[in-house]
Amino acid sequence: MLLSLLIVAAPIAQDPPLGWLVGEWCTEPSQGEQTCERWAPMAKHEMRGVSETRRGAETVSAETMRIIDHAGRLVFHAEPKGQAAADFQSTVRDYAPSELTFENRAHDYPQRVRYWRDGELLMAEISLADGGKPMRWTYHRVKH
Repeated sequence: MLLSLLIVAAPIAQDPPLGWLVGEWCTEPSQGEQTCERWAPMAKHEMRGVSETRRGAETVSAETMRIIDHAGRLVFHAEPKGQAAADFQSTVRDYAPSELTFENRAHDYPQRVRYWRDGELLMAEISLADGGKPMRWTYHRVKH
C-alpha cells in the first residue's frame, strides 16, 4: 500500500520545453559539405541555436538562432551571417510535442521555417508560406 501511495504522490517527470530539439544534429556529408545545428535547452523562456555549413575546414554559412517564448507564443529569431535578422511567429499557440512551424509572410525567403522529429531524425525545412521552393535537411543526432 505504501508503495502505491509513493507512486501516486511522485511527480511525473516531464521533458523540458522543446527537449526533442536539444542537442547537436548533423546532416550526412554530401558533395563535401555538411550542415550541423546545436540547440541548448530552453532557459528563461529562450532557447539558443547555432547552424553551420562547412566544406572541409571552411565555414560556408553560419547562423545564430533563438526560439523565444513570448507570452505563450513562440518566436523563431534568425541571424544569418551577412544578412538582416528576421523573426518568424509560431503558427499555433499550442505547439505539438515534436513539431514547430513559424511564419513571416512579409519576409522574402524563407517565409516558413519548420522543425519536426521523424523517429530519431530531426527534420528542418524552409519554404515560401504556401510551401513553394522548399529546402529540407535531415539531421542525425551527434553522439559524443
